[in-house]
Amino acid sequence: MSAGQIIVLVTPLFFALMALEWAVARRRAYRPPALADAIGSLNLGLLSQTSALFTALLRIGLYTLAWQQLALWKSDAFWTTWYGWLLALLLYDFCYYWLHRMGHEVGVLWAAHAGHHQSQHYNLSTALRQTSSGALLGWLFYLPMALAGVPPLVFVVVGLIDLLYQFWVHTEQVGRLGWFDRWFCSPSNHRVHHAVNDDYLDKNYGGILIVWDRLFGTFKDEDPQQPCVYGTRGLLNSWDPLWANAQVYAGLAQDSWRTRRLADKLRVWVRPPGWRPDDVARSHPKPAFDINDMPVFNPPMGRALRTFAVLQFLALVAGAAAFLWTAEGLPWQQAVLWFATLVACQWTLGAATQGRIGMAQALMIQAGALATATAALELREWHLLFKPLAMIFAIASVAASARRQRDAGTFDHQNTSTRLLLCALAGSLAGDVLLMLPGLFLPGLVAFLLAHLAYLALFRQGVPWAWHGARGALLAVLALGAGMYAFLVQGGLPAGLRLPVAAYVLAIALMAAQALARHARLRGQVPGTLAVAVGATLFMLSDTLLAINRFVQPLPWSQAWVLSTYFAAQALIVVGMLRGLAAPAPATAAPKPGPAAPTMGLTA
Repeated sequence: MSAGQIIVLVTPLFFALMALEWAVARRRAYRPPALADAIGSLNLGLLSQTSALFTALLRIGLYTLAWQQLALWKSDAFWTTWYGWLLALLLYDFCYYWLHRMGHEVGVLWAAHAGHHQSQHYNLSTALRQTSSGALLGWLFYLPMALAGVPPLVFVVVGLIDLLYQFWVHTEQVGRLGWFDRWFCSPSNHRVHHAVNDDYLDKNYGGILIVWDRLFGTFKDEDPQQPCVYGTRGLLNSWDPLWANAQVYAGLAQDSWRTRRLADKLRVWVRPPGWRPDDVARSHPKPAFDINDMPVFNPPMGRALRTFAVLQFLALVAGAAAFLWTAEGLPWQQAVLWFATLVACQWTLGAATQGRIGMAQALMIQAGALATATAALELREWHLLFKPLAMIFAIASVAASARRQRDAGTFDHQNTSTRLLLCALAGSLAGDVLLMLPGLFLPGLVAFLLAHLAYLALFRQGVPWAWHGARGALLAVLALGAGMYAFLVQGGLPAGLRLPVAAYVLAIALMAAQALARHARLRGQVPGTLAVAVGATLFMLSDTLLAINRFVQPLPWSQAWVLSTYFAAQALIVVGMLRGLAAPAPATAAPKPGPAAPTMGLTA
């Protein structure tokens, strides 16, 4: 049985204990776990477990190689006795102490560990808040066990025991435990570890035993007079599981790029967290940490969004469980595809609970991810369901946005932009359906041509034509389109399709150029213009891949590449346009110097 399958089997116990903790907190009139924070933590835990399939080579493969080549003494008979297992567990816990300690004292290791500490709450869901990059360097700390001859199977089992033990210590509902606190990692001891108070910072690293901290001078007792304040000193302020994993890496990379000294570019990664080169600290100062100025991140969630988040999370748990149970038997391409689909769904859940996208937009992205996976895996019946659903949810998101504006009294019933966006999405929906049916490629092409013309007119609202304000972008995009068309003709494009394909290529090139011109004209004034420009560019890429695959030569995993870029394009355009339409529009868009024509007022 794989480690992933074991995690699946114990997951119901995790949820039962979290429910018990919630009930106890309610009974004690104690602050119950925040729903969005708990889902955010569990979302990170799901990502950690599903991504572990792809880091097994680092976590286990390199350990096995070191054991085979470097073990000083091999004796499976010894290590599988009860005292051998116990010694292996002690060795693992000792190595874990040093990995954990260095994870707080070395910048790049902290980047891999910080996600576990980002929650500003402390409960059992925090225990499952694990990051996905720890295996990149963490395997180095367990090499002493390989040298000692601990077999890989024993290493994996004791590692799982050490990890599972630490679940129960992440709670505020268990107080001091007397003698137990002196020897073992306990809830009291581990609360200190998660606190950012000056006296508590970087203390109590032990996984099972707290003895290591007492031996090496990193132990700190919990003080009832000094309540723990949780989180990190660089607040995350996001439910995005991808950004939670990347935040500290991004900060280190930014400081490394900005500093002028080569030594400092390297030193950033190995110095303690918070260290910054002098030149960067002067040019890009950060406010000093103030424990009294740590507002709890808690974007508002209405009843509908809370219900949506719970249902979405339950569906994600089911999907992740199915993936973990079967992943080791899947071809790697299929495993990557399903993993990417899960990641897309997890990202949209975080974005929706944070209010960055609406519920219909989240469903649009999720349906697009599922349509891509089912097409690539030739699950035709499911693909016939999910592909049109994506555009239906996109249309629903536009309608919901218009309704919110109407309820707020800001909707203009003469709004041309909203109508054009709906026309473009309706044309895309028709094109999706037609292209799925045999023998209807040309009608599908016409439907998408009309959709692109609607997008072209949409991007024209409030800005001059691309040939007035962005000639460079226009010429570059037209050159790309002409090159793509010439490549298709040379590759065997049928004569009967050359004229409609030429019209289609021209329309999509003009659409992309106009989107780029719109961004160049309105950036800083209207939100979402960059997303729209990137989306329109991805449309060109998607159609190029589709045409090459259909008329020139088959591409490996063509459906995955074509549909992923297509749905990404649609999502970026919809989200970007709705952000712009929901924002207050400037009275006029002031013309820039030069040959650009006067701009029209933005419709909103």
